[in-house]
Amino acid sequence: MTGGPAASPEAQALHATILQSLDDDQAVETISIPLAGKSTLADYMVIASGRSSRQVSSMASKLAEKVKAQTGQSPKMEGLAAADWVLIDAGDVIVHLFRPEVRSFYNLERMWAFGDESAATASPSNPPAPPGA
Repeated sequence: MTGGPAASPEAQALHATILQSLDDDQAVETISIPLAGKSTLADYMVIASGRSSRQVSSMASKLAEKVKAQTGQSPKMEGLAAADWVLIDAGDVIVHLFRPEVRSFYNLERMWAFGDESAATASPSNPPAPPGA
């Protein structure tokens, strides 16, 4: 691993749990952006989409349960009522769950990759956004 300090083993384990939960719930275009050494906000930022508000809400609720089971603390959540964009603050890992059109509007991946495309780990189903998206 290059550039800056590595995430703690606890952060790495939480990150793995979150990615597995999203995979189990069939999240779309899941990416992970390592932030250790780049931001004091968290060690990882995970961004994923659901096909509908219902799926986003379900993924967020299940993820919160798994985070609480692993860490003993309930993560802070914003946006669950509308479920267009749900922010889950699990401490070392920040998760953004979107409906696809909301995700393309805000384009957080581009903002947080710090201009380094290799900083974000994209899934094979994550093609680049079309210009102007």
